[in-house]
Amino acid sequence: MSQTNPRDFDAVLSNAPLSSDLLSSDPDGSSDSDGSSGSDTRAAGLTPAALDSHEGSRLDRWWATRSPLTQRWLGWAGPAIVVLVAAFTRLVGLGHPASLVFDETFYVKDSWTLVNRGYETQWPAEADSLFNSGHVNIFLNDPSFVVHPPLGKWLIGLGMLPSGGEDPFGWRIATALVGILAVIVLMLIAKKLFGSTVLATIAGLLMAIDGNAIVMSRVALLDNFVMIFVLLGVGAMLLDREHSATRLALWVSRRGTRGAATEWGPALWWRPWLMLAAVAFGAAAAVKWNGLYFLAAFAVYSLIVDALARRRAGISFWGSGTLFKQAPVSFLLTVPIALLVYLSSWSGWFLSDNGYDRNWAETDSNAATGFFSWVPLDLQSLWHFQSSVYSYHVGESRPHPYQANPLTWLLLIRPTSMFYENFARGESGCLADACGASISGIANPIIWWAATAALLYLVYRLARYRQWQTGFIVMGVAAGYLPWLLYLNRTVFQFYTIVFEPYLILALVAALGVILGSSDDDRDRRLSGIGVVAVFLVVAIAISFYFWPLWTGQTIDYELLRLRWWLPTWV
Repeated sequence: MSQTNPRDFDAVLSNAPLSSDLLSSDPDGSSDSDGSSGSDTRAAGLTPAALDSHEGSRLDRWWATRSPLTQRWLGWAGPAIVVLVAAFTRLVGLGHPASLVFDETFYVKDSWTLVNRGYETQWPAEADSLFNSGHVNIFLNDPSFVVHPPLGKWLIGLGMLPSGGEDPFGWRIATALVGILAVIVLMLIAKKLFGSTVLATIAGLLMAIDGNAIVMSRVALLDNFVMIFVLLGVGAMLLDREHSATRLALWVSRRGTRGAATEWGPALWWRPWLMLAAVAFGAAAAVKWNGLYFLAAFAVYSLIVDALARRRAGISFWGSGTLFKQAPVSFLLTVPIALLVYLSSWSGWFLSDNGYDRNWAETDSNAATGFFSWVPLDLQSLWHFQSSVYSYHVGESRPHPYQANPLTWLLLIRPTSMFYENFARGESGCLADACGASISGIANPIIWWAATAALLYLVYRLARYRQWQTGFIVMGVAAGYLPWLLYLNRTVFQFYTIVFEPYLILALVAALGVILGSSDDDRDRRLSGIGVVAVFLVVAIAISFYFWPLWTGQTIDYELLRLRWWLPTWV
């Protein structure tokens, strides 16, 4: 976390003022409307005596009198505690249950064959029970048709290698570590967006204690890997916004305002953060194809940012300059890189001689003729494989007891049960007549529903104030959620929401920042804001304690289990 003004408690306890322009090229959050900057508050630089009459709370005045060293240590303490909480909720008891749960039956076994064969193979009948009992090397040599790219499975498989594949902890360690990393990255993004260590800490805390994020970090599925790569890509896009604005300002300063007004503006080639975003989005797509939606959405976003930055810089042909000069460059800096990352994830398939459809183009006169005959046969075979996967995905509509229509995701109507087992008295520590053990992807209800309400509020603020931070957050949710509305008849699940949950949490934190206010507010307003946010966080933590057994497969009295099914659709 970066240092703040020693006298500026707002930069620690509250959010920096948001820009009046949705896509402003003032990445530090400064405002064009009133000339103030994100770190400029009335408290900054005041003496302790002067602060006694300041309108903020007593906490604001206390903070202003702390030494820079104390402020620095306190600024790091909150995020460090949050990371420890995230590690606890994701690592403790990770090996329970000691059996494959839900779609681990696909991904754990596929991952194990991937790191052993370089491609996913078939398994004999009754493979799950044998695998659970430690017979992990019974896979066959025949290739298996798989419906997701290999990168996420490579990561799961690498986590399995140290223990040899028999240890359930090893099955899940990769996704657990990714879940912890996501909390850290989310705090860094929140810090950059809001200019506030406390709001960044709150964002990390909400992610660390939410049930959807916890469960998806404790089962070996692929979606957590999509989430982290997308989050890294979004963070890189945030940094590219600042970097490109700085480069544009330098170009204008060299040309002069009058000279810039007669040109299209520059084509910015040196955009390392944009290229890193392409790497991250390409990696996300190499886990699951829905990562492509983020690449497309934020590519468009970056062009809109570029266009408005050029307009503010006084470049007359800002629209056509973006379209005809910067857009082709941005395309070359993103799409080929993302494609190369995606293809690289298939290295094991390329190096094998027995992967699924590996030699398709070399047999039965399948090779392309005419215009596409120049394409290497290996790539033609891969293209055929990917076409088959696409046909599977668009046609997948088999009913499932835990399928959830995307229209219901934001309301948390049908969470996914990953594991459930009944026990009688004396079994597995059961102390009642009937007990149950469940792993259910029920998000913390107060966090989830409050985040949904906050998202609607941010859409309103976006329309009214055109704040760039608000637009950035809404874009993250839109890229992860809206594409699924095209597949309302497809079999999909609530846990897919983990990919855009970080941006829902950022929406909630943005709303909490408005409630929290700043030290410039009236004392009563400031105190009430702090009180409301504190109560919300306490309640959210308490509810996470309450739902903890449902997220970790603990054996509890069945009647107590039923009390945690707040909606009939949660059963």
